[in-house]
Amino acid sequence: MDEKLVDLETRIAFLEDAQQQLSDVIARQEQEIARLLLRVGELEEQLRQAVPALIADAAEETPPPHY
Repeated sequence: MDEKLVDLETRIAFLEDAQQQLSDVIARQEQEIARLLLRVGELEEQLRQAVPALIADAAEETPPPHY
């Protein structure tokens, strides 16, 4: 009986350790996702600001050679 109890306690200890490791990974991933979302937002804003500069006014465009 003692052997089974020790085996169960060992398994529980292993599971508790595995659960803590998974919890730590999830916490790190949440931080990384938040950081990446912030960066994506910054890049979207940079793109919005850059796009008008990349698009020439229709009056400034030269017509294609077949016109």
